[in-house]
Amino acid sequence: MKLQGAFTAMITPFTASGEVDWKQLINNVDFQIQQGIDGLVPCGTTGESPTLNHNEHSKVIEEVAKAARGRVPVIAGTGSNSTAEAVALTRHAKDAGVTAVLSVNPYYNKPTQEGLYRHFMQVAEVGVPVLLYNIPGRTGIALTPSTIARLAAHPNIIGDKEATGSMEIASEVAKLCDPEKFTILSGDDMLTLPLMSIGGKGVISVLSNLLPARVKALADAILAGDYVTARKLHLAQLNLCQGMFIETNPIPVKTAMKFKGMDTGVLRLPMCEMEEANVQRLKKLLQDEGVI
Repeated sequence: MKLQGAFTAMITPFTASGEVDWKQLINNVDFQIQQGIDGLVPCGTTGESPTLNHNEHSKVIEEVAKAARGRVPVIAGTGSNSTAEAVALTRHAKDAGVTAVLSVNPYYNKPTQEGLYRHFMQVAEVGVPVLLYNIPGRTGIALTPSTIARLAAHPNIIGDKEATGSMEIASEVAKLCDPEKFTILSGDDMLTLPLMSIGGKGVISVLSNLLPARVKALADAILAGDYVTARKLHLAQLNLCQGMFIETNPIPVKTAMKFKGMDTGVLRLPMCEMEEANVQRLKKLLQDEGVI
């Protein structure tokens, strides 16, 4: 399986009372597809998956897959620091008809590289394509390039959402893994251009919740080898990419989507509302950039 282009790390919209807003979730799926996005990624970090209960988590995946209706790939977040739980979530996602799953490094318990290898091998045995999610800043543990290469030998482990922030690590992964069988996607909007220049095939984006067409245009330009256009698009999006991280993701993007009527801006603790000074800073940025 080849995945490439711009994929949206979808927010999970909530009502004012903090419940999942199922209607808005489906509206957001339709908006993304109408804007030409290449794929959807529900229940990742941006989707506040740590605060979704198991029933909500499963239903979000089901509803996104159902609303997508096969029009674009759906890559469902099914990671856990319990291997048994990650396997169970992955089985459910497979049954829901997703294209692939996104499986994050087991967090908090800090396994060895051998433990990471065995964890992901069990997830891979479920029988659905698996995209590794290497994000040590969130999980406290990183997959090494050699472990990624070892995992890439399994036919169901198809790629890596690269979120280490290190072009050296990304370069080593690109060198060790067959690009015809293993896809690297950027996990950071700021690094889409440099990461794709060394062999990445796209991005799982936060910014594309708001501006899917712009993020897709950047990915398309790089895939076409048009680095002059890509550089212009990258620099044009720079302020917005930075704005999505003035506080911890997904606080800024959910606040921005509130301004656009695509969410209430409500987050679940321990995430909380953005500081008022940053709200005004973000609002001005969105106005200056023509987003609202």
